[in-house]
Amino acid sequence: MTRTVFWILCLAGATLSFNVAACAALVPSIAQEFGVSHFLAGKIVWVYMLSYGVAALIYGPLVKFFDAKRIELICFLLFCLANLLAASAKNIGVLLGARFLMGIFGASVIPLVLILVARNAKEKNRGRLVGIFFSATFAASLAGLFLSGIISWRLIFLIPGIFGILLWIHMYYYLPSFKAICGGSSVNYWGALRSKAISSLFAYIFLISFIYHGVQQWLGVYFAQRYGFGQFIISMLVTVTSLSGIFGEVLGGFFADTWGRKRIVNIGIALMIISVFLLVLKLPLWVLFFLMIVWGLGWTFNHSGLSTKLTDLPGEFLNEAASLNSSVRFLSGGIGAALAGVVLQKSFTLGFLVLGVGLVVLFIGTLVRQPA
Repeated sequence: MTRTVFWILCLAGATLSFNVAACAALVPSIAQEFGVSHFLAGKIVWVYMLSYGVAALIYGPLVKFFDAKRIELICFLLFCLANLLAASAKNIGVLLGARFLMGIFGASVIPLVLILVARNAKEKNRGRLVGIFFSATFAASLAGLFLSGIISWRLIFLIPGIFGILLWIHMYYYLPSFKAICGGSSVNYWGALRSKAISSLFAYIFLISFIYHGVQQWLGVYFAQRYGFGQFIISMLVTVTSLSGIFGEVLGGFFADTWGRKRIVNIGIALMIISVFLLVLKLPLWVLFFLMIVWGLGWTFNHSGLSTKLTDLPGEFLNEAASLNSSVRFLSGGIGAALAGVVLQKSFTLGFLVLGVGLVVLFIGTLVRQPA
């Protein structure tokens, strides 16, 4: 995998991520335009995540049988068209449908990247490459979140749709064939999950993603309802999580290579615990900005450590593990966002306390037993 190919894939990841985090901040504006409740409009978050999670199971094994370049060209183009559909949506139903399609086709990018890094990079350098890739995705999220506070929500879908089509042209001409990464003739998810190390890793990923998205995807509504902030302040607060995430992914990947995967994972979850419990309090605006920095660093340290660990798994299960990573993260994240919404709709204080306790239990479990 050359530098050119790696950076094309980084740009594809950035296109994929441009409006993922922004959607949480856009929920109040979308709800107002279509005349629906915040929690109905909030479905644009978890509908995307659930469809993404299911579709991700397909792509890792699929590249065993077909050239990944062809798969990626088809899926990425359809993902861009789904963004254009979302930008032109006339009602909440069309927008939800577009988000569903974005999840189905967008799920192809990250499994391919993890497979390529695992098969082409030395173990001591994988954390850095994984960190750079996910840093690019967080940088795109930052741009999307910032712009969500000053431009129409429709443009947040139009921009990646147009940029993605331009990038697709470059992908068509410059992305080489990936037939060489074909890893076998069968799909063996059951065999992968029968491994104790792999099953415990994905159990941990399921739980941490469930809790993270249970908090993250409702921050926009939380800031609107509890503090009465307008769209600009909401977008800036959520933007800070992506800003810190840009550095968190790079630093987390570097520390995963130098300090070890487990240590950076545990540092990340400790920062997340502090953040969630402090959200229960009514805090000044400047403290909320600082808290969002800590929250973003915590998640990305944890994320980069776990993602790097995935590239260390046995090659025979690499394709399945790469797909399982995206699938488990987004399915659990979608479920977490949906179920947390039920509790948070009644009480943000109760919801954050419950989710915080869940993080504490998970953290204690990592100290007793290596999760990854």
